Amino acid sequence: MEGLMLAMAGAALAAGLAGTGSAVGTGIAGQAATGVVAEDPEKFGRLLLLQALPGTQGIYGIVGLFLAIGKMGALGMGAMSVANGWQILFACLPLAITGLTSGIAQGKVSGAACGLVAKRPDEMGKGMIFAIVVETYAVLGLLGTILLLQNIS
Repeated sequence: MEGLMLAMAGAALAAGLAGTGSAVGTGIAGQAATGVVAEDPEKFGRLLLLQALPGTQGIYGIVGLFLAIGKMGALGMGAMSVANGWQILFACLPLAITGLTSGIAQGKVSGAACGLVAKRPDEMGKGMIFAIVVETYAVLGLLGTILLLQNIS
């Protein structure tokens, strides 16, 4: 039973922390976008895309949660060892940590990109590229979690 609880904690951390990063990040970008839309409502569509970018970490967190639950099922939830529980918990940490930190960082970059769109609407692509660079680390965190989960037996 203790092994299962540890594994569940890992899955919950992956989803919860990555989701928190997305919530904070989209909030930061949304605040910046709201200020711009107050001055120029026609920029709403462009800014909505910038606000949505930090939301992907939450999606990755849910993917990690499902992968961890799948691994728990494969190992036998009722008879999971404490060692397997710790393995799953630690395997979920790359996604949990990078999801939290990159979601917030991407929100800050996306918020700054909203300021760029306010002054130079044609430069939105450059602002998106800056935000997507941060996304790379969320993807790497997800990849790390996937690779670690696959190597638990």
